[in-house]
Amino acid sequence: MPTSVSMPALGESVTEGTVTQWLKNVGDTVEVDEPLLEVSTDKVDTEIPSPVAGVLTKILVDEDETVDIGAQIAIIGGEGETAAPEAPAPKAEPEPAPKAASPTATAPAARSRGTDEVPAVDIETLSGTGRASGTDAVAEAYVTPLVRKLAADNRVDLGRVRGTGVGGRIRKQDVLRAAEEQKAAAARAASPASPSTTARKGATDTSLRGRTEKMSRLRRSIADRMVESLNTAAETTQVIEVDVTKIARLREQAGADFAQRERVALDFFPFFALAAVEALGSHPKLNAVIDGDNNDVSYHDVENLGVSVDTDRGLLVPVIRDAGRLGLTDLARNITALTERAHTGLLSPDELGGGTFTIADTGSSGALFGTPIINTPQVAILGTGAVVKRPVVMEDPAMGGEVIAVRSMVYLSLSHDHRLIDGADAGRFLQAVRKRLEEGAFEAELGL
Repeated sequence: MPTSVSMPALGESVTEGTVTQWLKNVGDTVEVDEPLLEVSTDKVDTEIPSPVAGVLTKILVDEDETVDIGAQIAIIGGEGETAAPEAPAPKAEPEPAPKAASPTATAPAARSRGTDEVPAVDIETLSGTGRASGTDAVAEAYVTPLVRKLAADNRVDLGRVRGTGVGGRIRKQDVLRAAEEQKAAAARAASPASPSTTARKGATDTSLRGRTEKMSRLRRSIADRMVESLNTAAETTQVIEVDVTKIARLREQAGADFAQRERVALDFFPFFALAAVEALGSHPKLNAVIDGDNNDVSYHDVENLGVSVDTDRGLLVPVIRDAGRLGLTDLARNITALTERAHTGLLSPDELGGGTFTIADTGSSGALFGTPIINTPQVAILGTGAVVKRPVVMEDPAMGGEVIAVRSMVYLSLSHDHRLIDGADAGRFLQAVRKRLEEGAFEAELGL
């Protein structure tokens, strides 16, 4: 019996998807969980697996076509069914309506929206029951272009990767795991700026000079959300200066051991994230959402921390769930892992939604501070500038008063929605963050 394949839910707030590439042709046999097509949204690119085993009898959505979530995109027949061979001549006879008795495989007909009454099946609700292929040749055929590109980008030898998919097929997760194992083989030493927050080198593309091109889906989405934020929220920004000298000394003291033990660099950013998350617990106004239509304010009972990541495709904001329950080490691990997945295109749709507060490393490209735009419907975003050493006037009782000393300093900028958060509220939040950072009491977190 034929089975309808529909565009699955691809994450919170995602309403449509674009078919970027069909990995199977009409008439091809597919197995359960075998990649059927690649789909792009305004957040991620992902493979869509086949929900059942059988033969792809119809493709209902062309490549580069965008359809709503839940729309039918293909039909898979039983394993005994075959698609009719393509006939070029009948294309000139559009009059007769196609009958459901025998599915055809001519490109125009197969890719027009059919009327066959078949049971709709949502991919995400199915569990595989089909037969697994057991030959190495088939497993090799299952390495999709998306997986091959990912392997090339990460310099992973597919011949050394153990596939966990059907019949030993290598999946994106397998390549990611292999890439992480390669990195773990040579643990990174602590550095002033970790890959989790540093702008990627060589990002300037001079080939764009003199060109006109369409904005990408992600770029359009970013543009729409930024304009929507500015048109919705009463945005204003406060900036404070924080002395992070104690943290700098902790990094020098414990950074190398931390990197060897945890296999992530001990950057300043996890310290900023921890201080912000802790402050949110006592300043719930900044961890809220406004329903302007009903004049309601909802205060979240968890801190889901969004982390802005600069990628080649554009800005992405993966989310660390329930960050309020995490310590410094877990935050560092999560930030590094999410950032690496963002750069390699491996973020899942669920990792890009549900944030309640965002932190942006505006200093990753050397900026002292910025005025980040709120990621609505959130009501605040914290920007962290570049940490720099400079002379500072400070009190030193041992020296009998004021002295000038070289300190590690950083600017923190908080953009907030004045509809809910007054300037005094924002100031108190920033003071709480500054107090936590300047105390520098993170020895227990670092095992010191």
